[in-house]
Amino acid sequence: MTKEVQEIRLNKYLAQCGICSRRDADKLIEQGVVCVNGKIAQSGMKVMPADEVTVHGKAVQKREKKVVLAYYKPVGVVCTERDKHAKVKVQDNIQYPVRVTYAGRLDKESEGLLLMTNDGDLIEAMMRGANCHEKEYQVKVNKPITREAMDIMRAGVYLKDLDITTRPCEITQTGQYTMQMVLTQGVNRQIRRMCQSVGYEVKELKRTRVMNVNLAKLRPGEYRELNEEEQKCLYQTCSMKH
Repeated sequence: MTKEVQEIRLNKYLAQCGICSRRDADKLIEQGVVCVNGKIAQSGMKVMPADEVTVHGKAVQKREKKVVLAYYKPVGVVCTERDKHAKVKVQDNIQYPVRVTYAGRLDKESEGLLLMTNDGDLIEAMMRGANCHEKEYQVKVNKPITREAMDIMRAGVYLKDLDITTRPCEITQTGQYTMQMVLTQGVNRQIRRMCQSVGYEVKELKRTRVMNVNLAKLRPGEYRELNEEEQKCLYQTCSMKH
């Protein structure tokens, strides 16, 4: 699901830029002191984000609203901005008027919820491991799950190649080969490493929740804007001002 870049009425654009009210913007336009792409603006006209707008000859820049998107990353899409060899990158799938980047990654073989935002402070707050933010996953492995294996992973397992012990986590068996895991840590390929440590191979891995934001009805490749309540709760969870 992609979103069309929408035109916006010039008076509304000027108001969003903090220049003046819509009513006063109409007056400025009538006075002929507003230009769009070098030409005197007309009352009632609309502009696009890429248009150059000036007032009294000075360029106007829109205040960038804080945006957070919930995106369903499909299997095969890579969380990278620089890898020239990646066939499909996250940014290739999201055509959004404002540049956004991911807050927390999913490896190429995994799918599910990624939060995308233009707020660098939010990304930093979400990526800070000490904050213990919850992330929920659906996991399918290659052989029947045992209570012993789940107990070991719940308690935390030592990952020799990283020389760390994972934090205790919540695990609920949902089928013979499937389980739900809630982590508060963001170690690289953590679930795959944890399962491998107890003799399992992860066949499918989907992230369904990040803190208060759920994947909900999104399908692979789709995204949506967080609603006001979701975004407010997310910022509160990260102890930030919305």
